Amino acid sequence: MYFLLALFFISLSGIAFMIGRKMLVLQDAQIEQGKEIFLEVPYIEEWKHLTVRGAKRHSYLALVATIRLYVRSSNFIKDKYEKILTEIENKRKEHIIKRGKKEVSRFLKTVSDYKRKVREIKHRVAEEEEERNS
Repeated sequence: MYFLLALFFISLSGIAFMIGRKMLVLQDAQIEQGKEIFLEVPYIEEWKHLTVRGAKRHSYLALVATIRLYVRSSNFIKDKYEKILTEIENKRKEHIIKRGKKEVSRFLKTVSDYKRKVREIKHRVAEEEEERNS
């Protein structure tokens, strides 16, 4: 908001300055009825050239700065990401080691025992049938 107010007062003072110059010329009666006064600035072309050159230079500097910032920030983020991933992996491994093996539930033990016994019985039955057939 302050920026807009400053711009307003700067433009207002510029308009007052232009009108004041016209009034001074009118008071001195230097203006004839058909003529207009052209304010000539002898160095306007030089100013224009310096302005364009400065704008180009600053735009190039801004472009280089943004590219450098992009590359540096992407490298920084990549490095931090890798560090965080290794830390997470290490924490996970430590947690697994600390936790140790969980004891298998009794139900699962009995089911696995039954499966093993059934396999053994099937194997014996298959062996006996092969002996009979031979």
